[in-house]
Amino acid sequence: MSDADARSEPVAGDADAGADDPYVEVVRAVGHEHVTAEHASTFEFTTDDWLTPAGDCIVGVEADRTPRDFSAEFREACRDADATITATVAAGEPGAEAVDLADPAHVDRIVGRGDPGLALLDERSMVGRTSDYTDDERTVLVHGDGAAADLDRDLVAALADGAPAALRLAVEPTE
Repeated sequence: MSDADARSEPVAGDADAGADDPYVEVVRAVGHEHVTAEHASTFEFTTDDWLTPAGDCIVGVEADRTPRDFSAEFREACRDADATITATVAAGEPGAEAVDLADPAHVDRIVGRGDPGLALLDERSMVGRTSDYTDDERTVLVHGDGAAADLDRDLVAALADGAPAALRLAVEPTE
């Protein structure tokens, strides 16, 4: 199986996941007509209800949660430099009310690392990065194996059509 195939597999068994797993956080959002997902080093979800064409890293708007809302246990696990953080970006069909994480219309994953410098306290947005930059309160993972530009283009097209979106963040802390 290729990396692209592995990144696009369904998120089996996740349902509306996260409530009973302290190492999982789920953020609900929607796409927007200006989603282009062309940024080569970041991807972002924001609580803003608007997006300009310049926001080429933003893939979801109207996020219902931010890093400040994440559990203390989740945030602490993300501060482990050896932790693996998997960001699953999923979209439903345009016009649907929500995306079912157990059976999304479109899905892709970006896998990165934790870092002791992750504050995870922002009240507006969250950003995954391919770099090691942590000097803000919104970075949710570093050293990601992809960014907005690497997301599946069918997923991006659905988001540009206003499809419901979800960001599932799962951290695997070291023992």
